[in-house]
Amino acid sequence: MLEIRDIFKTYDGKPLLRGISFSVSQGETICLLGASGSGKSTLLRMIAGLEFPESGHILFNEIDLAQTPPHARDFGLVFQDYGLFPHLNIFDNVAFGLKMKALESNSLLFGLSRQHPQGKRAVGLQTRVAEMLELVNLQGFEKRKVTDLSGGEQQRVALARALAPQPRLLMFDEPLGALDKSLKEDLLNQLRAILRKTKIPAIYVTHDQDEAFAIADRILLLHDGKIIRDGTPAEVWKNPNSVWAARMLGMGNVIDGVVTSSSAQGGVPAAEDGDESYFIKTDVGVFTLNCKHKHPKGEKISLLLKQSEDGVDEVKLKVEDVLFDRDQFQVKTGSGLVIHMKDAPKVGLVVRVRVKVECLA
Repeated sequence: MLEIRDIFKTYDGKPLLRGISFSVSQGETICLLGASGSGKSTLLRMIAGLEFPESGHILFNEIDLAQTPPHARDFGLVFQDYGLFPHLNIFDNVAFGLKMKALESNSLLFGLSRQHPQGKRAVGLQTRVAEMLELVNLQGFEKRKVTDLSGGEQQRVALARALAPQPRLLMFDEPLGALDKSLKEDLLNQLRAILRKTKIPAIYVTHDQDEAFAIADRILLLHDGKIIRDGTPAEVWKNPNSVWAARMLGMGNVIDGVVTSSSAQGGVPAAEDGDESYFIKTDVGVFTLNCKHKHPKGEKISLLLKQSEDGVDEVKLKVEDVLFDRDQFQVKTGSGLVIHMKDAPKVGLVVRVRVKVECLA
């Protein structure tokens, strides 16, 4: 299907994308997750043919798209600002791409011959628009004005318009960024179901990790012009592999420490799984780390600290602030660490928490 090979792009004389490579398979939804300004939208525009890489290749079904204009790529693109035509009703907005595709191919919609009467063509168009509106739960909205719809309804119209011409690939550029949380969750569920049903490959761009985990089959973390992590949501969550990734995903507390001793030196009991064991000194205590990496004494490393009842280490933390977070409480501590508790502790209280640490080398 889609294959991106070694894409480079600069912006204002500075590297923006540095050797980006990945692929998207039939029916697969990948999510490009990164901070604002990381080049996610630029990459989408290059795939769509609206911008051009300085080097590298964009292929679809092993055909290089360098000489293929945007309208001939047969890709759908859904934006955050919807991009609907306010002077057209819902029917004409959804039908727009279908009409353009028919004109470009110099043929009538869905293979109908030129000898068919106009009435026959109109039925084909109406049927397809009706199917798309039913798919996004907007049956009966054909004659409504775009300006009469809520933000969520407008985004569903934009999705129906993108789906109507049966694109080979769908791309979403921060499509839910302007919506409130409850509406966003509802649309994410609908969108995931639609992508599963249609089996259209899709690229979803966002800076919101919750969206990424809700929609993606694979997550690609984009940072400093490179894809630093590529895996399923479960794989990426289990092994972020970098400080930036752990912080971007909101996985827990990232702290710095220094290696003081290891099992290789006889200062720490050896790990049962054969990994090296280390004592790591930090500002909030000394932790035991089991790790596949080789860390010399005195090396500075970053740790991901996670609450766990099975944790081998315990920390004492002074409560500084308490925030309600759905079915638990988020507790901010004087050391800068954030923990979660079922019951709200009093501010100023010292609490004990069991933790596990992971290496972010």
